[in-house]
Amino acid sequence: MHVLIVDDERAIREILADFCRRAGYSVDQASTCAEAAAKLVRGDVDVALCDIKLPDGDGIELVRSICESRIETNFIMVTAFASMETAVEALRAGASDYILKPINFEELQHRLNKVVALRGLREENRALKQAAGNHAPSFQFASPSMRAVERLAFKVAPTASTVLITGESGTGKGVLARTIHEGSSRAENVFLPVNCGAIPDNLLESEFFGHTKGAFTGADKARKGLFLQADQGTLFLDEVGELPLAMQTKLLHAIEEKAIRPVGSEQPRRVDCRIIAATNRDLREMVREGRFREDLFFRLGMFHIHIPPLRERAGDIRALIAFLLERVAEQNRLEMAFRLDREVEQLLLAYSWPGNVRQLENVINRACILAEDSCITVGDLPPEIARSGRHLGGDGTGVAQSTCLRERLREFEAEIIHRTLAESGGDRRLAAQQLGIGLSSLYRKLEEFENMGIRPGEAERGPLHKLTEL
Repeated sequence: MHVLIVDDERAIREILADFCRRAGYSVDQASTCAEAAAKLVRGDVDVALCDIKLPDGDGIELVRSICESRIETNFIMVTAFASMETAVEALRAGASDYILKPINFEELQHRLNKVVALRGLREENRALKQAAGNHAPSFQFASPSMRAVERLAFKVAPTASTVLITGESGTGKGVLARTIHEGSSRAENVFLPVNCGAIPDNLLESEFFGHTKGAFTGADKARKGLFLQADQGTLFLDEVGELPLAMQTKLLHAIEEKAIRPVGSEQPRRVDCRIIAATNRDLREMVREGRFREDLFFRLGMFHIHIPPLRERAGDIRALIAFLLERVAEQNRLEMAFRLDREVEQLLLAYSWPGNVRQLENVINRACILAEDSCITVGDLPPEIARSGRHLGGDGTGVAQSTCLRERLREFEAEIIHRTLAESGGDRRLAAQQLGIGLSSLYRKLEEFENMGIRPGEAERGPLHKLTEL
């Protein structure tokens, strides 16, 4: 494995280089961002031990630029500043891990071993895809907001961070959770999904943590709970907002202590499972109302990914339809995929999809079953979609145009907020007052814009800037 050490202090570089050579790695060194970038772009560096504070720039920005260039280098950030905010920022930028100064070399070796294991998994995945011949249909998102979601998932997958996925029902939160698991070092171990809202309150503790024989009436044998079943793997807590407060307290303790105590047992059990949670509820609002623990919200939301509803990313609908039609053909071993009648295509593109991707998938599967001669017509669609045609204009537009308008309004909103922030010198409380919104609302909107790939500073180049010039 080829290691690049990036630090402006020569003594630290030499100590780290000596350690890495004795561990059997080839080593290179750089003292500045510019020098490191010149060596990283060659694409032969497997892992970079990179200081965050460098003479000519920020190590986090170096990580971000290399990751955006699709160069497969794992970054382990080295910092003397034990700040969770800095660590999260580094992970969001694309770093695999971070370590604090003074460096514990046993801990460093452990992190390097994780990189070696991750490289092995990536190579194995490539080999499997090659062996499969890549016959399965593939899908690429067209909307900027979903490409931003993909980038976030790709960056957080190799880390140990908990992840909170939010979005309306049917947007694909479970699919995204499994994707993150499959991109992690736990991919060979279990991915265990659980619907928190489907478990009766009186059985929650036993389901999550297990119980001993005789712990309660009907417990005729010991049972492993979900945490132990997912040990060394990933536990996906779907609809986590449905958990009652008492269970939220116990869940927080289990996540923080990495230990559980089965019902009826006095002995705690160590457990190591990654937690990915999802909800269609507004957890911030639930925190304000006292229905969700604030500390659990921040613990689960260490890395937050929001999936926008399908109606806000109309550009993905056409690509999703093509993907689903191709998948039906693949599953049924058909020589060619079903095709859409022109009127059907207009209806599907213009519909608002309250059930999101799940509803679209169900509609396509149903239509393929009913279709004659491989052509899907209006009669193959559910009545509510077939009837929606009366809302379309003569050119087949209508709802689709309003969806497009909604996207543009979101862009304008982002630019207004970012410009107000700039004018207030970055003071978010003052900016919120000037905008006439609550501070929590401002934080939520900024997080949504970041997930959509809209960053501060882009306002001067956006449509609002052009509009003010007219």
